[in-house]
Amino acid sequence: MKFVIKHELKGRLRIHVVQKRMTCSEADTLSWFLEKQGNVTSVKVYERTADAVICYTGNRGDLIMLLKRFSYADVEVPENVFSSSGRQLNAEYKEKLITKVLLHYGSKLFLPYPVRAAYTVLRSVKYIWHGIRCLSQGKIEVPVLDATAIGVSVLRGDINTAGSVMFLLGVGEILEEWTHKKSVGDLARSMSLNIKKVWMEREGQEILVKASDIRPGDTVVVHMGNVIPFDGAVSGGEGMVNQSSLTGESMPVRRTEGQTVYAGTVLEEGELKILVKAVSGSTRFEKIVTMIEDSEKLKSSVESRAEHLADRLVPYTLLGTGLVWLLTRNVTKALSVLMVDFSCALKLAMPISVLSAIREAGQRDITVKGGKFLEAVSEADTIVFDKTGTLTKAKPTVKEIIVFGEYPEEECLRIAACLEEHFPHSMAKAVVDAAKKRKLYHEEMHSKVEYVVAHGISSYIEEKKVVIGSSHFVFEDEGCRVRSGYEERFEHLPTEYSHLYLAIEQELTAVICIEDPLREEAGEMVSDLRAEGVSKIVMMTGDSERTAAAIARKVGVDEYYAEVLPEDKAGFIEREKAAGRKVIMIGDGINDSPALSAADAGIAISDGAEIAREIADITIAADDLREIVTLKKLADGMMQRIHQNYRGIVGINSALILLGVAGVIQPTVSALMHNTSTLLISLKSMGSLLPEEKDGSL
Repeated sequence: MKFVIKHELKGRLRIHVVQKRMTCSEADTLSWFLEKQGNVTSVKVYERTADAVICYTGNRGDLIMLLKRFSYADVEVPENVFSSSGRQLNAEYKEKLITKVLLHYGSKLFLPYPVRAAYTVLRSVKYIWHGIRCLSQGKIEVPVLDATAIGVSVLRGDINTAGSVMFLLGVGEILEEWTHKKSVGDLARSMSLNIKKVWMEREGQEILVKASDIRPGDTVVVHMGNVIPFDGAVSGGEGMVNQSSLTGESMPVRRTEGQTVYAGTVLEEGELKILVKAVSGSTRFEKIVTMIEDSEKLKSSVESRAEHLADRLVPYTLLGTGLVWLLTRNVTKALSVLMVDFSCALKLAMPISVLSAIREAGQRDITVKGGKFLEAVSEADTIVFDKTGTLTKAKPTVKEIIVFGEYPEEECLRIAACLEEHFPHSMAKAVVDAAKKRKLYHEEMHSKVEYVVAHGISSYIEEKKVVIGSSHFVFEDEGCRVRSGYEERFEHLPTEYSHLYLAIEQELTAVICIEDPLREEAGEMVSDLRAEGVSKIVMMTGDSERTAAAIARKVGVDEYYAEVLPEDKAGFIEREKAAGRKVIMIGDGINDSPALSAADAGIAISDGAEIAREIADITIAADDLREIVTLKKLADGMMQRIHQNYRGIVGINSALILLGVAGVIQPTVSALMHNTSTLLISLKSMGSLLPEEKDGSL
């Protein structure tokens, strides 16, 4: 590829690709290729100017050589990249908008009045028909108002007013449709699957392979708490599948042999073997788009109220028009009322405000699944945090292994990793990573693994029962004991670590000590949330009282609860809601999913369990908890903008009606000012709510 370096900073390159014209598919191909490179941290490709801004790490020369060797023909891009990029959508709607403006003003300049009048009358038929159809259904809503305003203008021979009203309505429709589709597309892309590895069954054994290596006809095994990676049919096992990400239904459905399962749904209970039917991600994307567009989830209550209010105001606008005519017998003054309606602005500006806020959240790596969840965040007065992986680091590490018997330390870690690798939890990942670091590899040597949520794991190895998990699970639920002679060692376990207990045949075999340090920004984040108006901050954890108390003191929460079960978290949230509080739950694990569902808004950490991310209403990146504060500011900003829009719409349109009735302005001017103010408010609603993040670009 030929290119010119236009600007350069350390770790950042702006290039211009030397070619006549860059298509949307070429821009997507270049962007996808660069994003897959290990030394590229971020990339933006601008097809209109054929420019690309690339942020990278490492050697500059390596990047230059990579770009020189690049060829569109040599890159195999997955089919869903083009369909879900949004680049083609933006180009299409920009073209629609430009065409509409050129046609409107071009016809005024170049078409003779009789032709323009005939064209305007022809266009008005569509709006008048929509109004008649609305009336035939017994409704007096916005289409009736639009039809009346356009129809009366045409009958009076006021072609300019009719044309201007239709032009501004058309521009408004394009802007609303564009913003809606872009926001839905951005949201669907963020909800799309990003599964790197899956368990594949081969010759009776489970093998961890890359998801990209799976082909139709292969069999994959999905364990409890994981996302189903492909569309397929159940070939073995049974389980309860949560399909809310596709159907919106919150209750899981039972799936057994022969039944179909879909990519992106979550296995809440059981274990499934799935015969893969399709590996493409495009069907998943299309299903999500359909679900979002058909779902009321996108509607915040203020947005819904605006729509209902808009429709309820239409009869009053028509009544006001009639009254003005009866009192003044002046058609011009009556038309001044008709040309100004509150409903058009309310129906246009409110959804755009919500969808723009969702889009802006996405730009900050915050996925919001609907406007009502941003509204809930804005109104929240109580926030409940999980501890492990949320307030503490997302990457805990194994610091020490204390053995209690004849099994050597490395064998204990090997057994623990063999069991833990099947289940998504930060503690489990710490054990698996520690085994890899010590190069402790294993065959699948255990029987079927049973996972007990918030407790631990149970299985058999060489016909010996093996359990690993919390103290409560190992000693109380499973009745395990400490071997004679090791009591003192057990009493003096290091207190600064969290503990995983491994027992074989009901005897404690090892204690794995895991360091789970507090996130540096946790205390600052809690203080900032209080400053943003959150009055009650709670921490809940399944960890011991001692560990929970220490973390609670450091973070500065108002209340904390230790050794809680998943149902305890959900029960607490339900009680708070019953007391009239708006509650947010923030967590990352399987055991957090009931509480995430129960909260007014459930927020998942992106590095956490897949089931938590699927069930949650909002997902934030795991890098910095201060993104929760950003989310709160964004939600508050959206609500402030909506209330400002209400005041602006009522104030401007009331003033226009009064000026029209007083005879100060003509209906043509009234219609133009009304529609212009509507568009200005809508365009303002599309702007950023928070200051732009600095990225070093010029």
